[in-house]
Amino acid sequence: MKILNQIFISSMVVFVGCNQQNTKAEKNKAETEVKQKKITLSDFKKIKGVDNVQDVPFQLFTKLDSIQFFVSPNKDGAHLKMAYNKFDNYYGFEEFEDFYSIHYSINNNISNSIEAFVLKSEFKAAFELTLQGVDLYEIRSSTFKESSDFKNKSFKKFGTIAEISEQEFKANSKNKMGEELVRNSNIQLQNGDWVYTENGRKEIITQHENISTETGPLANEYVGRSPYLNLEVFRENSDEVVDSFYSFYNIKNTVMFELGTEGYPQILPTKGWVTSVSSNNDVGSNFVISKYQPQTKKQDNLLYVNFTNFKIADNKKAFWTDNDTFYAEVYPLNSSAANGKKQKTAFIKIQLKANLF
Repeated sequence: MKILNQIFISSMVVFVGCNQQNTKAEKNKAETEVKQKKITLSDFKKIKGVDNVQDVPFQLFTKLDSIQFFVSPNKDGAHLKMAYNKFDNYYGFEEFEDFYSIHYSINNNISNSIEAFVLKSEFKAAFELTLQGVDLYEIRSSTFKESSDFKNKSFKKFGTIAEISEQEFKANSKNKMGEELVRNSNIQLQNGDWVYTENGRKEIITQHENISTETGPLANEYVGRSPYLNLEVFRENSDEVVDSFYSFYNIKNTVMFELGTEGYPQILPTKGWVTSVSSNNDVGSNFVISKYQPQTKKQDNLLYVNFTNFKIADNKKAFWTDNDTFYAEVYPLNSSAANGKKQKTAFIKIQLKANLF
């Protein structure tokens, strides 16, 4: 009986102790809730809105349906739950231990902008984006030979695509096939013009279109000669345009523009292919395969695909290997460097279906 009484008393002490702890926790929770008064967007610091995205250190992205705006970078501080709107911009300006500070325009009204603090756990900065969880198969449109398709939104009808490691990318680059462009010693830069000289004959090579930009005409940069095509390749670019265009010229008789690619050309003489990848001006990237016709000196489209979820990092590093396998270095969509931090590159492998063409 004595032992039973001791057990009963001990149980009472534990029970009372638990009740005291629970009561104390509930009291602290209630006090915290009292301190965190209900706030609105009017409680946030008013600031000058972003009128030039180039002035933004980095942008933020999230996959959540709702996010939290804090008045200060303090997890216990006053905050407001907000529904995520994909049409809103979340401009990041400073990085803290657990927070990013953002400039946010209410209803996309620049004159009604605030500074808020968001949790790093709820957002990804542009320089942190990866391909994890990204649907690489997603496409906006495609053209197979002469047939365009704007309804099918998957690459699966043409082949497979997957992210691979940098080690696998480098290992396969040792087995790349295709033609290396070699410089023609008869082409030299003279007084700002590229000039072809042979047997006393001189021809000035100009860009295939007379396009002017705010900084002047498009620059023409000599890349090299394709022995298979017997054409000279130039890269046309401007300070105002990120993307380049590659022009192919026949210079044997008179300088004449014949072919062009949006990205650095990967040429496969064994297949008669002229291929390229490039970032799309609108969204994602372009993957192009064309067939060169020596008789007509033209290229016929075999396949065009507009991938939506990645950009091309360096189209010159892309390459083909046997079995219709293509490799490229890419960036996640919306990825960009900021504050001395490099954006994260990724690597992809595209395997075309056997006998696709």
